[in-house]
Order: sequence, then C-alpha cells, then structure tokens
Amino acid sequence: MDTRDYIRDVLKESGHKYTNQRVEIYNVFLNNPGKHLSTEDVYAEILKTHPEIGIATVYRTLMLFEQLDILYKISFDDGVIRYEIKSQDSSHRHHHLICLNCSKVIEVKLDLLDDLEDKIENSENFKITDHNLKLYGN
Repeated sequence: MDTRDYIRDVLKESGHKYTNQRVEIYNVFLNNPGKHLSTEDVYAEILKTHPEIGIATVYRTLMLFEQLDILYKISFDDGVIRYEIKSQDSSHRHHHLICLNCSKVIEVKLDLLDDLEDKIENSENFKITDHNLKLYGN
C-alpha cells in the first residue's frame, strides 16, 4: 500500500484529518529504517525539506501516530523518548539489545516469546496484546 494511502486510511478511519505535514512526518520514519528517532531528530529531518513545519506540529503528530498505532513510543532508560515505525505485518514490537558501554541499540528480529505468551494467556485467562523486551549488556 502506498504511504499516502496508508496514512489517509488510518487517519480517516479514526476521524482525523489527512494532511501533507502528517505524511511528511511519516516519511521521515520510512526514510530512516531501523532508527529510533526522538521528536528533535524528526524535527531536524523535517527542517531539511519542509522548514514551514514547526516542532509543535511534529510533537502533536508523533503523539497522534502513537495513539493510532502507527508508531511505537520507546524509551531506552536514558531520559529520551523515541519513536519507531510499527511494522504493518507484525502484531508485536521487536526486541532491542542495548550496549551499556557505547549506548548502541541493536534490533533483534528473533521472537521466541509466542509460546510463553500462549501459556500465560491460557493459565491466567489474560489476553496479551503486545510485549516489549530490552536486553542490556556489552
């Protein structure tokens, strides 16, 4: 699905306006795959091509995209809130390895928690909708 179509459909289904600013902010994530971007990172990228978009618009759009499940809001326990694009073909977030020496963040594609989730759901009568795993080391 085309980016504009995807954003338009999600916004329309949730009763929000479709704007070029929102598309451009989403494109920042598409153009920076695998990166975990802070609001300031997104704003710095937007300024390069769309200086008319203000940081308040970026803040509001990122919060909206997180509410609409377009982006994930993540923290690596360093006081900075970051966002990453949600994969349209996955119901779970991916996991992260965080180096305590250099602060590098590595995405882990392997997810072996499905069996554990099934067992927890069955034994606790609880529906798990997502999980977030961060592993620290060096």
